[in-house]
Amino acid sequence: KSRDFYENILKIQRLVTFNQVKGIFGFGDSDCIGKIAFPAIQAAPSFSTSFPQIFGTSSKCQLCLIPCAIDQDPYFRMTRDVAPKLKYPKPSLLHSTFLPALGGAMTKMSASDANNSIFLTDTANQIKNKINKYAFSGGGVSIEEHREKGGNCDVDVSYQYLRYFLDDDDRLEQIHRDYSSGKMLTGEIKKEIIAVMQDLVAKHQQARKEITDEIVDQFMTPRALNFTITVAK
Repeated sequence: KSRDFYENILKIQRLVTFNQVKGIFGFGDSDCIGKIAFPAIQAAPSFSTSFPQIFGTSSKCQLCLIPCAIDQDPYFRMTRDVAPKLKYPKPSLLHSTFLPALGGAMTKMSASDANNSIFLTDTANQIKNKINKYAFSGGGVSIEEHREKGGNCDVDVSYQYLRYFLDDDDRLEQIHRDYSSGKMLTGEIKKEIIAVMQDLVAKHQQARKEITDEIVDQFMTPRALNFTITVAK
């Protein structure tokens, strides 16, 4: 529905060569043209002129901050190279960290492996069973060893999840001290994250039940944003 969005895609495509995308993304001569064309499509939303229905029809492009994971970085490095040629400001990036899969940092979340992730549709009992059975532990191989040497919070998935989802920083610090010293056992730290995740998922599920088709339509309808925009100079 946005002609301006498409026009920005075409402008970017004219400024990026096939040799450049091969070097940036590792594309080969046998890759389909869809893969080769896609980086320009991902780059275009970095510029507010792609969305006049939201930001107005001014030719001045607004500053843009993009939160993304590190795997998306090549797309926006390309975008930053192109921006000056379009006389647009370069977008800035805010890199997020990856939430590990339940199996630990060396495993990957996948919709095909229900035991390696917590799903927003999981029941409280499913969450409990998944964490107790599959969450990688940084604790000792025995209670005696754990009491003596303590747990490794850097690899313990329960602790890593608490870093993301526990709002109480003082409690998180206490858990880190207790688990690292061996005072807190693996089962106890898993109990902590189970309670946090059960509460978070339950609140999400309740909020989702309250969403109506009218709310979805309102959210998805292109519209001007009701705030004052400072034009970049």
